[in-house]
Amino acid sequence: MTSRARLHGLWPALLVLTLVGCGTEHAVAGAEAPEGVADHAELEARATALQTRTDRVYVTEVPGYTLATQSVGVLGDDGFGSSYTDKHGHVIQLGVERADYSPADCGKKPVSDGSAGYTVCEREGERWYSETALGRAYARTKGDLVVTVSAELAAADRDTLRAAADAAHLADDAELDTVLPPLGQAPGSQPIERGDLPPEGDGAPDNHVGASG
Repeated sequence: MTSRARLHGLWPALLVLTLVGCGTEHAVAGAEAPEGVADHAELEARATALQTRTDRVYVTEVPGYTLATQSVGVLGDDGFGSSYTDKHGHVIQLGVERADYSPADCGKKPVSDGSAGYTVCEREGERWYSETALGRAYARTKGDLVVTVSAELAAADRDTLRAAADAAHLADDAELDTVLPPLGQAPGSQPIERGDLPPEGDGAPDNHVGASG
């Protein structure tokens, strides 16, 4: 399953809405990279290999939660998504995607998570908070970007999710270097090894029982 499919398959069940945090700008291309950090040209290449862009990569800080690096992937056409987990296996999702809807639409559009609908849809400052029987989210938009901070109800209470939303920001170069997979290691960039292919020649796959793996 691709990162894009995984993210889109899970997020509707977690009440995907949108948030864009007031992030700090990362270094411009051509600027000298901090010591020990890849230069910005390489970071751009790593983002491209992930099928996203550096100005789509956001990070957050949630006490007790750490970034699940294997969750990093493209969201939508060129967006970015990641998950933060705690020691109990609870998950908070963060993502950035272009969208043609407003967080205020939460009270209008249907949900696809199997619940009856939105139980809460209210403005909170510049954010929108929404909740269904299964999940909650904080959302804010900026231009044509959408950044999502969402979780199942049992994974994070409202205060925790608000803190995660407020901490979400555009990754700087040091953070990009930590978050983006090295070149050649982005999801889908490596060929899948098949144990059912003959070791020599160009014959058809061996479909006998036990041939694969």
